[in-house]
Amino acid sequence: MESFKAYRVFEEDGQVAGRLVGTTLDQLDPGEVVVRVEYSSVNYKDALGATGKGRVIRRFPCVGGVDLAGTVVSSDDAHFRAGDAVLATGYDLGVAHDGGFAEYARVPADWLVPLPAGLTLFDAMALGTAGFTAAKAIYLLELNGLAPGNGKVAVSGASGGVASLLIDMLAARGYVVTAITGKDSEHDYLRHLGAAEILPRSAIQPSDKALEKGLWVAAFDAVGGDTLAWFTRTMAYNGLIASFGNTGGTELHTTVFPFILRGVRLIGVDSAQTAMPLRLELWRRIASDLRPRHLAEVTRTVTLDDLPQAFAMMLAGQSRGRTVVRILS
Repeated sequence: MESFKAYRVFEEDGQVAGRLVGTTLDQLDPGEVVVRVEYSSVNYKDALGATGKGRVIRRFPCVGGVDLAGTVVSSDDAHFRAGDAVLATGYDLGVAHDGGFAEYARVPADWLVPLPAGLTLFDAMALGTAGFTAAKAIYLLELNGLAPGNGKVAVSGASGGVASLLIDMLAARGYVVTAITGKDSEHDYLRHLGAAEILPRSAIQPSDKALEKGLWVAAFDAVGGDTLAWFTRTMAYNGLIASFGNTGGTELHTTVFPFILRGVRLIGVDSAQTAMPLRLELWRRIASDLRPRHLAEVTRTVTLDDLPQAFAMMLAGQSRGRTVVRILS
């Protein structure tokens, strides 16, 4: 096979940066299945890793992209055949194994998910890690008793990829959603997705109180830091918090009182290492009862050449919703 395009991330002279290069299959990491990648997506994790703003990539050089969707070209595994439509998110893709920002990927067979019925390859990447994380957060909180009639739920970082999809999914299931955002320009967008009310990020203020008025039966937090600490103080009795992001900081300053006096439960949501049985079930649900209603409105499309600009916009907080990467010209 001739050389093809890949966005590979290097560490040179102590500096991390990515660039488009030519590569061959022989230069990719091993795996039982070769996939012709049609789409990938840009996640916050990708932006951190490709720019060196976060210590995400564990091995250099590495083709970036924690998501991919495409068609099997060849397979040494009986579960997949040439022509199968597949997707992959998480595991070590784009961090310790060459990922989805390339025209071809070679992937371990046990990382691949057959494309669910009802989704196109584009849909799969419009959802990607963000949609999978949103679905898993809902699944985990409903497993712990959350139901639409319980009361108001809050979603922070509301215009981001995971949060946009969450608002859409939750509203469709009958939840009354409060979207928390620092972007006044996005209020109409968030209401269109299904937010019943908008709370400005400025309403979240540091406090020396251990507990405040209980506002939420559940919170879906993409931000971390002070926002997550505020959620612990403002949860109703037996409130549930799903934590899956750190755009606002990695440290959590709180007390034990929300947990021992109100029974608040803080639930971490990791998508990368989700076991395959649950992964398959969640993708089935993403294509059915958890499918967002406004996927097209939350998505924009870029090419491999546009990745540096997409990373910069995401890290500057200027992006909205999901960014799909069209790999094939």
